[in-house]
Amino acid sequence: MAIQPSILVLNGPNLNMLGTREPQIYGAETLDDVEALCQTEAARLSVDLEFRQSNHEGELVTWIQEARGEHDAIVLNAGAYTHTSVAIMDALSAVDLPVIEVHLSNIFRREPFRHHSYVSMVARGVICGLGSHGYVLALQAACRLIDAANRPGA
Repeated sequence: MAIQPSILVLNGPNLNMLGTREPQIYGAETLDDVEALCQTEAARLSVDLEFRQSNHEGELVTWIQEARGEHDAIVLNAGAYTHTSVAIMDALSAVDLPVIEVHLSNIFRREPFRHHSYVSMVARGVICGLGSHGYVLALQAACRLIDAANRPGA
C-alpha cells in the first residue's frame, strides 16, 4: 500500500484575523473555514494535509525547512511576508519542494508594493484573487505536481 502524499499549507501574518480583518477585501470566512475547506478537498484528493498559521517570519522559515522529507509540496499564503521576506524565499528554495503561492485577494489590483512577490520567484505557480477557492485550486495543482514527479521516468 502506497503512502499518501502530504501537503503543508502555511499561512502568514494576520491571516488569523480572517473574517474580521477588512472583509470587503478578504471576505467573511475565517481561517478555520479555510482550513475546513482545505481538509475536505484533501480528503477528496486522498492526500494528508497539515495546515498552520504564524505571525512570525522565523517560525514560518522553520516550518518550511522541516517540510523537507515530511511533505511532498507546500501551499503558501505568506501574507505581507510575500512582499518582504528574502528569508522565506531562501527557505523555499532550499527545501526543493513544489510550492504553490496563494492569495485571497488579487494582489495586482491593490497597492503597488503588493505587486512584487519574493515567493513567486521560487513558486511553481501563483493563484490570487479567488478567495478561499484559491486554496482548493492550489491543492489540486500541488497534487498534479506530486503525481508528475512520481511518474516513472520523471
